[in-house]
Order: sequence, then structure tokens, then C-alpha cells
Amino acid sequence: MSKKLGLIVPHDYKLLSIAAILEVFETTNKLTSGNEKPFEIMIFQSKEQSDQGNIFGYNSNEIETSDIVLDLILIPAFTTDNMSEMIKKNRNFIPWLQKQHKAGAELASFCTGAFLFAASGLLNEKLATTHVDACSAFTKAFPMVKLKAEETLTADGSLYTSGGSTSTFHLLILLVQKFCGNEMAVNIAKIFSIDLNRYKQSYFSTFRPNHLHNDSLVAMLQQKIESQYHSIEKLEEITKDIPTSARNMTRRFKQVTGIPPIEYLQNIRVESSKKYLEQTQLSISEIIEKTGYNDPKAFRKVFYKMVGMKPIEYREKFRVQ
Repeated sequence: MSKKLGLIVPHDYKLLSIAAILEVFETTNKLTSGNEKPFEIMIFQSKEQSDQGNIFGYNSNEIETSDIVLDLILIPAFTTDNMSEMIKKNRNFIPWLQKQHKAGAELASFCTGAFLFAASGLLNEKLATTHVDACSAFTKAFPMVKLKAEETLTADGSLYTSGGSTSTFHLLILLVQKFCGNEMAVNIAKIFSIDLNRYKQSYFSTFRPNHLHNDSLVAMLQQKIESQYHSIEKLEEITKDIPTSARNMTRRFKQVTGIPPIEYLQNIRVESSKKYLEQTQLSISEIIEKTGYNDPKAFRKVFYKMVGMKPIEYREKFRVQ
């Protein structure tokens, strides 16, 4: 019997995400011999949306009036960076997702789709991931979710999430494997040229400091770290003239940026080292010195932890020719 697959098409959806999802499951159906296909693909939208009727070649079902009970629901990525506004626009999907899951549906989100997924409360105390550059905002918004920022995908019971970009295909292949078997999953991976051995997304991350706040003391410390990271030996050196206690400064800094000052410094240094690895012929030792590390072992340990590969591997993968 075909599995009822529901793809939601919410406000601010990313077309590329929708296209990838449909392409993989439509291809799976085409590769299946016989009259009965593994997936009955359906589109779902809220009543207020303007795309009612035929969309992407499918009839659109209204979540407010549909009585269809699904086996699998897919939540695509979003185009906007304003996730709180996106969730507000798509709030009608939340009780519907909760109801479908209670009735037995498995749920999967792709990239930033995890924000709407988490807003349903279904990911509380569950493993999840999202686009690597959105992880800080996700952690702030949903502290009860066990975020695995470095993972390409997560599977926790009947709930699934993927990281950004091509991580979408890794989760799609996992779902094809679950419902159609290993042979079909391998065929799909070959058709879409997906490397089945990539488990981490951390090396695609780019640290983007948050300067959109009104805390002048935090801004002062950020500026000091960003301009002096290559020469800082101890954070106390640059915080002594900031008019607040070290404990209060750390608390405020983490509250505003999502991470403590020492981790902020590490991110700035690692981001700088990545640029040197990508754009210069400097040796690893020279890069270590230029980014403010005194201990090569410590640098390599921090780099591997934050990027997911060794510096030399990163250079080989991302070197600008």
C-alpha cells in the first residue's frame, strides 16, 4: 500500500527545497515497477494562502478542512531570516502537525524548516539539527531541543531533521531507505550524485557575529576581540577597562551573542584561519601564529572540533585555485 506523503507549502517557503523533495520522491515512484507506487504525494497549505488549487502539478489540500491522515509529513526550508515572523505567518500549521503526529504520522524538516517543526513542541527533548549558520538562533528560540549543530541529519524515533543545503538529500535518501529499502536508496543516491559518507555539515559553516543589539558594553568587547584576536593571550587583558565585573560581562555577552567571550574569540580565530587556508599559501605554522595561537596542538584541536576536519583537509577541500 502506498504511503501517504504530505508536503506542506507554507508562507516563505524556499522553492529549491520544495523542488528537491518532490524530485526525489517522484523519481522514487518512477523507478518502482508495477502499478502501485511507494508514495502518494500530496500538497498541503493553509486556507489563507493564495496558492490554492493546482500547485507544482498537485491539487492543494487545506489543512483546516482536510481529514486525510498521513504517514509522512515534510517541512521545507524557508527563505526568510526572520524566523519569529515566519512562525507567526504559519501558525495554523502547528496544531495540524501536532494532530497528525498524534495520529501516527512521521515528521521530517529540512534546513530552516526545523524552526516551524520546533515551534510545534514536538522536538522538545528530541535530537535535531538545522542549517549550521542558524544554529545559534535556533538554540535561543528552542532551548528544550537537543540541537546537534554539526550533524548532517538527525533521527529521533519518528522525527527527522536535516542540516542546510545538500544535507536535504541525505535525509531524503534516509527516508527512501526506510520506506523502500536499501537498493532504492542507493539508486537514488547515484542518480542525484550524493555522497553517502558525509555525516557532518560543520565545515560549511561561516561564523557571523551578531552586532544587531543595543548593549554597548557587549559591542565594545566584540570590537576588541575582532580587532585584536591575533594578539590576545588572556581575555582579562581586554576586559579590564570595561566598566562591569567579569562575571556580569560574561553573562551579558552570552545572552546577546549566544556564546561566551572565549568561544567568540575561538570562532573569530578559526574563521580567520579558514580564510588563510582558502586564499593563501601560508604554512599551517604561519597561520597558527597569525591567528593568535601559541600551541599548535591546541589550534588543531579547536579547529577540528569547530570545523569537523583537520586544517590540511580543509585546505585541500576549499582552496581557491
